[in-house]
Amino acid sequence: MGLFSSPAKVYKPAAEVDLGPGSDEHYISPNVRAPRVAGLLVKLLAWVLETPVLGWIVLTVLKRDNLVYKLVSDAEIPEPPLFTATHTWRDIPEKNVRRTKPGSSPAERVQEAVSCLPARLPAPGGGPASGFRRWTVRDFHRAYSSGQTTPAMVARRFLTAVKECSDLKMAVFISCDAADVMRQAEDSTRRYQQGAPLSAMDGVLVAVKDELDCLPYPTTGGTRWLGAARRGAADAACVAQLRACGAVLAGKANMHELGAGTSGINPHHGATRNPCDPARVSGGSSGGSAAAVCAGLCPVALGADGGGSVRMPAALCGVVGFKPTAGRLSNAGLLPLNWTVGMPGILAATVEDALIAYAAIVDQSKPSPLQQPELNLPLLTCTRSISNIKLAKYAKWFDDSSEDIRNLCGKALQMLKAQYGWETVEVTVPEIEEMRLAHYVTMGSECTASLAKYLDNMSRSEIGWDVRIGLSAYRSFSSRDYLNAQRLRCRQMYFHERIFEAADAIVTPMTGCARATDHHHCSSFAVVIRSY
Repeated sequence: MGLFSSPAKVYKPAAEVDLGPGSDEHYISPNVRAPRVAGLLVKLLAWVLETPVLGWIVLTVLKRDNLVYKLVSDAEIPEPPLFTATHTWRDIPEKNVRRTKPGSSPAERVQEAVSCLPARLPAPGGGPASGFRRWTVRDFHRAYSSGQTTPAMVARRFLTAVKECSDLKMAVFISCDAADVMRQAEDSTRRYQQGAPLSAMDGVLVAVKDELDCLPYPTTGGTRWLGAARRGAADAACVAQLRACGAVLAGKANMHELGAGTSGINPHHGATRNPCDPARVSGGSSGGSAAAVCAGLCPVALGADGGGSVRMPAALCGVVGFKPTAGRLSNAGLLPLNWTVGMPGILAATVEDALIAYAAIVDQSKPSPLQQPELNLPLLTCTRSISNIKLAKYAKWFDDSSEDIRNLCGKALQMLKAQYGWETVEVTVPEIEEMRLAHYVTMGSECTASLAKYLDNMSRSEIGWDVRIGLSAYRSFSSRDYLNAQRLRCRQMYFHERIFEAADAIVTPMTGCARATDHHHCSSFAVVIRSY
């Protein structure tokens, strides 16, 4: 790059990298170097980046200052590229699990998941002082079965609450068809009256991120234009599976435009506010789904996650966020914003509800191109906890967060040790910043390639200013950038395989900072588990 270049990193072979706690691998704390702009300055920066020569110069400087050239583009990496999240797996016999029957229907899998749960679990709420209580999937099913309430009654209350949220400018939903919601709820009510609900999810409201096809709604990806340019003819695969279980699809939840941000601030449909504190954002890009669950509008919502888009808003809103192993869920009907890292995900008020929803939407229809072991559901009815669990912790990464989050996540590890005897083992997860940059290059390259046929034939004025800035950066990535990013993916897959030989999970704060209440700081704890 001449004038703009910096000495490129020469990587040693992955097998020579020390992953132990005393490793001399250098940790680079993320320090994004870019102008902090708002209002008119955002528009000015977008205009500069879109100007042919001037934009190239500014982007080159930004990429140099943020180490993209040094750590990715110009780096010497010995490993070959790896284009999908493939890895070897071992179908190890597990204790206290139930293997689902191959070829079982979504409704049958839901019932299997419910049978794995204890009769009663503590009700989730908004904290001891709030007096707020969320209903779980099984709470709704019991109430419907007993006649305490009906899906139609719940749907009417839901629609009233959605209107109240709209009046408060919470921007949880992009679209919610009241007539369609009531039609589904009335069908479910009749099934309960006839004593023939389809599953425990029959009549349960589920919000769907506007990145997944769900009839009768268009899928806009949080834009004003994509719904008209791309017509969805059927439900996304995971949406169809929920519908087969009798779930009431509650509408399309708001999201950061094109998934190209983590704030949940959408210039077209409003900034999704955090129900824990409406003065703050919900996070993104699945912010509307997280807010819908957090507010108690529905116990489960679908999101999509390519780089934390389910897990970050879940952490900020104090709910459960789950991104399954690549290949476990079908991507059919999901906007292809990032082919090799994006997939549907689940947001739920409880781990119990995340398990039930996962059982419903897991893809067992055909062999996956990413080989998977058989699906095992945990037998939570067992009174004995799983023993001998080892949690891998990279201290430099774990501690690179605000003091309150660091302390609370540390207490979570202490609690797991005291309650269950789970041990924390110190490791090194090398090249964290390199991985972040490689991921950014991967997502950006795939996003622009996927949307090129639309973006090349439309006015930029239809796109939000922050996304225009992001798209300018994405377009600047070359084939060499992308290939080197996949070489770094190959290294990370190797490192993670090695770490999982010594530990069952990797633990870290989900978000480095979240200026909110202690209650949802506790939810900023993330666990990465290998799929056996």
